[in-house]
Amino acid sequence: MDIFCCLLPMPDAAPAIFLGLCLAFLFLFYKFFSSKQDVRARNLPQGSVGWPLLGETLAFLSPHRSNSLGIFLQDHCSRYGKVFKSHLFGSPTIVSCDHELNAFVLQNEERLFGASYPKPMLGILGKYSLLVVSGDLHKKLRSVAVNFVTASKSTSEFHLCVERLSVSMLESWKGRDQVAFCKEAKMFALSLMVKTLLSIEPEDPRARKILADFLTYMKGFVSLPLYIPGTPYAMAVKARARLSSTVREIIEERRRSSSSSNVVGLRKGDFMDVILGKEGLNEEEMVSIVLDILLGGYETTATLMALIVFFLAHEPASLLQLREEHQAIRRKKGRGEPLNAEDYKQMEYTDDVICEALRCGNVVKFVHRRALQDIEFKGLTIPSGWKVFPVFIGTHLDPNLHENPMKFDPSRWKDKAMNKKVMPFGGGLRLCPGAELARLIIAFFLHHLVLSFRWKTKPDDFPVAYPYVEFKRDLVLEIEPTETHS
Repeated sequence: MDIFCCLLPMPDAAPAIFLGLCLAFLFLFYKFFSSKQDVRARNLPQGSVGWPLLGETLAFLSPHRSNSLGIFLQDHCSRYGKVFKSHLFGSPTIVSCDHELNAFVLQNEERLFGASYPKPMLGILGKYSLLVVSGDLHKKLRSVAVNFVTASKSTSEFHLCVERLSVSMLESWKGRDQVAFCKEAKMFALSLMVKTLLSIEPEDPRARKILADFLTYMKGFVSLPLYIPGTPYAMAVKARARLSSTVREIIEERRRSSSSSNVVGLRKGDFMDVILGKEGLNEEEMVSIVLDILLGGYETTATLMALIVFFLAHEPASLLQLREEHQAIRRKKGRGEPLNAEDYKQMEYTDDVICEALRCGNVVKFVHRRALQDIEFKGLTIPSGWKVFPVFIGTHLDPNLHENPMKFDPSRWKDKAMNKKVMPFGGGLRLCPGAELARLIIAFFLHHLVLSFRWKTKPDDFPVAYPYVEFKRDLVLEIEPTETHS
């Protein structure tokens, strides 16, 4: 008890401590606002900076429907315009919902702007993640990912793997009247990725372990970066370490197999074989590129699948047109004959559906960038060192760019100019390398889904941006087989 009492401030010292805390707070408050006096005289965008230290981060991250701007962006755009200043993630920030500025930022990567994610995110992403590296290292690691995507997209083995997993998933729905689609889609996407990347079968216990760790990993991306046991951030850092350990174990297994037997036939022909044969990659870089592709292939694909199923349930005319396209493709093929690259080229309306779901659903809400020098754009100043957030949702739902922007309407993509108005996969040097592969996977899955089932969603379920997209009720579907599948 005496020791405990010694740790408490004495009564006479309390006023001095209180005064000291007040002075410290006033000093931080002064620094927060006065440190920007040198740029106030210049033509900064209008805006607000919120509270000292926290700024407006909590309001910016406030959950909202992913097919809406959310209260924060609605309020700030109406008050300050499409480009405004704020204070987010501990830094002065320019937030852009302007399509021209967003394109300008992405197309000037590493010249005028650089990737700049908050330091705590490095604990989750790792220092070799494609999201954070730059220069020659980014080019080297990205080329590995691009080579994997290019090779996978063109091989009949990959096409067949996608089909088998799609059919297997839908076969498991027989006799059921409802399914939790988000869980199904995540398991499908992860099974495909671990099979293609690591030759791990879906029933392998390691596949479910990786899935559990990825779910924890994702929740840490937008949590407060407090490394306290039990917090989402701390759990995500540990999940990332476990995922890294799993990949390292697989690398060591392959190396042992290779060294103990020089039989070429032991090679599995997957992505792991590719990176093990790649010169100039250290083990940390190998682990990071595998996790990057797993993350992109799993999270983006599963989320986009769920968004498409959701939007189609609410637009029966679009679903009917999609089904007719796939019925026409199926009529030209023999019973049980697998899809191929030529079939994929005929899925034009399918591609429009995928593009429209990306525009409406906004899988990626924004990206983190930083100005590398003072920049003038359309009369506005972006000071060197300030963060810049191109907010894709702001342009995807802009009524000046899209007629009736809140409506899911795949037919709008008949206008080829749409490709210049929407940037769901980013752009420039950091354009998502797996974008086209994700389209193929989802197109093949949709082929079997629309020919096999009809579905309805629950009235209280919808996609929510946290800012990563999740469904409020896990997208539970009421399902029934089509006439051809019953």
